[in-house]
Amino acid sequence: MLPRPLVSLTLAFVAFLGATAATAAGPAPPATANEVRAWLLRIHDAASHRNFQGTFVVSGGGNVASARISHFHEGPNQYERIESLDGRQRKVFRYNDVVNTVWPASHVAMIEQRGLLNSFPALLQAGDDGLGEWYEVQPQGLDRVAGHEANVLDVKARDSLRYGYRLWADRASGLLLRVDVIGEAGDVLETSAFSDVAIGVRPQPGSIVQAMRRLDGYRIVKPVLTPTRLENEGWTMRQLAPGFKEVSCVSRQIENPREVSADPAPPPVIQTIFSDGLTYVSVFIEPYRPDRHGRPILASLGATQTLTQRQGDWWVTVVGDTPPATLKLFAGALERKKP
Repeated sequence: MLPRPLVSLTLAFVAFLGATAATAAGPAPPATANEVRAWLLRIHDAASHRNFQGTFVVSGGGNVASARISHFHEGPNQYERIESLDGRQRKVFRYNDVVNTVWPASHVAMIEQRGLLNSFPALLQAGDDGLGEWYEVQPQGLDRVAGHEANVLDVKARDSLRYGYRLWADRASGLLLRVDVIGEAGDVLETSAFSDVAIGVRPQPGSIVQAMRRLDGYRIVKPVLTPTRLENEGWTMRQLAPGFKEVSCVSRQIENPREVSADPAPPPVIQTIFSDGLTYVSVFIEPYRPDRHGRPILASLGATQTLTQRQGDWWVTVVGDTPPATLKLFAGALERKKP
C-alpha cells in the first residue's frame, strides 16, 4: 500500500502552503489557476530539496499501512529510503531516477529507471492543466499535525470525475504532513499523514547508496522501459475524460519479482499515464492470458480504484485515485486500431 501515487505526488507539491501565509482563523478567497500552478511548481522544487525523516501512515478502506521514510538532498542529487513497517518486509531505495526495491525474505531486488514516468511538473509548466476549470482551491487557516504547525488547503473538485483533497503542510518548511482524499459525499476516503517527522535533518546519502550496492545473493529483476505512443502500439483513445491529458507512455517488460518465471521473455505491457495536473490515471494493456486473467473486476482500496477487463485478445487494467466512473470512461474510450 506504500508508497502510493498520491503520496508521491503530494509530497512533491504541497510545500506551496508555506507561501500562502494563511494565518487567519477563517478561510481565504479561492486562489486563481495561475496562483495554484505557481504554488505547485514552487512546492515541487521545495519538497525535493528538504531533508526529513519520519513515519508515514496511510489508512483507508479498512486498511492501515505504515512506512519509515528518509529523504535527503545534497548538491544536485536526491536520495530516499522507504521501509515498510507492516506485513511483508520491503525496502525502497532511490538515488535520483534509479529505484531499488528489495524484498529481504525472498532475496529479490528490482532495479528500475523511473525518469520516463515523471512528467507531472512538465504538464504544469506548460500551463496546459486546466486546474482552475476542474478544481477550486481555498486556504483554510492553521492546524497542527505531528507536532508541527501546518497551513491547511482545501482542493474541491468541480465535477464528479475526480476527488477533492484537504492538505496540511508544515508552516515553516512547506513539507506535506497530511492529505485527506475527499469523496463525492464529502466523506474521507483515505488519509495519508506523518505520525512523526523531523525536518532539516543532516543528510546521510552514503547510507542509501551503500544499501543499493549490497545485493550479493539477490536475484535481480530489471524491468525494461521503452518510450512509445499508444498509436505506435496499435491503440487509440477516442476521447479522454475531461481535463486529463497524456503525460507518458512506455512499453515495459514486467517480471513478477516474487517468483521465477518459466517464460524467459514475458510479453511487454503498455503503460500510459494521464493527469489533470493533480491526479493520475494509469492504463495498462497486455496480451490476454487465460492462465493469468480471470473475470472483469472493479475494486476499491481507500481512494484507489482498479478496473480490469478483457478486450478481444488483450487485457486492460485502469488504475487511479478517481471515482469509478472516470476509469470506465478511459476503458470505454480505448480502441484497438484496425490493421
